[in-house]
Amino acid sequence: MNAQNTKSGFTSVIARAVSLIDIVGSVESWSLPSVKSFAVCIRTLLQNWRQGTVGCKGRSDVAFSNKKPWKQKGTGRARAGSARSPLWRGGGVIFGPQVRDRKLKVSKAMRRGVMRSLVNKFADQENVLMLDWTPPVDRPRTALAHAALKEIGLTDRKVTLFLPIDDLMTAASFANIPNVHVMSFDEPNVYHLADTTCWLVLKKDFSSFKEMVSKWH
Repeated sequence: MNAQNTKSGFTSVIARAVSLIDIVGSVESWSLPSVKSFAVCIRTLLQNWRQGTVGCKGRSDVAFSNKKPWKQKGTGRARAGSARSPLWRGGGVIFGPQVRDRKLKVSKAMRRGVMRSLVNKFADQENVLMLDWTPPVDRPRTALAHAALKEIGLTDRKVTLFLPIDDLMTAASFANIPNVHVMSFDEPNVYHLADTTCWLVLKKDFSSFKEMVSKWH
């Protein structure tokens, strides 16, 4: 039974580590990929998140005339053939970046395998926690969310919190806590799953968490 803390105004919370058996039931067919697969997935995500919109003008793109600035001989100045030359101020850029599509792809089997290895690693290290905490119903309360994390000792750890996409009240309560990254059950990716020290799921959402992990088989 939860105890009321009258001094700080929040209800005491309970968190416990969740084992892999609790999450997936059976691990008989739980195959794990190689380390190379993890590296490929991370590189693909980082590459695909690049906008690819950076670009600069070459000598054929700048707004200058292609007329020869002065005659070749007799002026005493260095010879010049065009104001578009990369040697001139305002001229084109040599081998500069251009807008392009850098999309990479990985197979679904590889991506799911890497996610299986991550949940296996976090569960073995007891870093998958189920939090028995009731979010506020009237308005977002960051103070209550932070107090809950403090009570279970997660204020100094990098935490990924899994929430349903429609649980806006809880998401808003944790949104301004610097060490918490809120992730909905329909948007897990290898980078954000790995870039943390702890996975946190509310007790009321544990069935949704199990359903998310079951899709990685």
